[in-house]
Amino acid sequence: MEKLVLPEQDIINAICVYVSRKKHIKPEEVEVELMYDDDTGFSAESFWNGRKQVLVMSNIIEALRLWLDEFLNEDPFAGIKLELDDEAGIIAFVG
Repeated sequence: MEKLVLPEQDIINAICVYVSRKKHIKPEEVEVELMYDDDTGFSAESFWNGRKQVLVMSNIIEALRLWLDEFLNEDPFAGIKLELDDEAGIIAFVG
């Protein structure tokens, strides 16, 4: 089985949808910044209505599962691995 690669923009979109559903706002109202730190790993900051929320790896994976299921019609429980790519930024391998 070939692995699906999700680009950084798909990860950001997934987090926007995820946060918007939790906060009962539109996805367009959410801004996201993805981050990687050698000590803490992957995380994201989401901003909406003057507020900020930090999402940890488990939140990002949950957002990607939602994205895979509802927007890509893929198995949401396939293995998901985030990687930092020098050229593409943060990407996700699925499967």
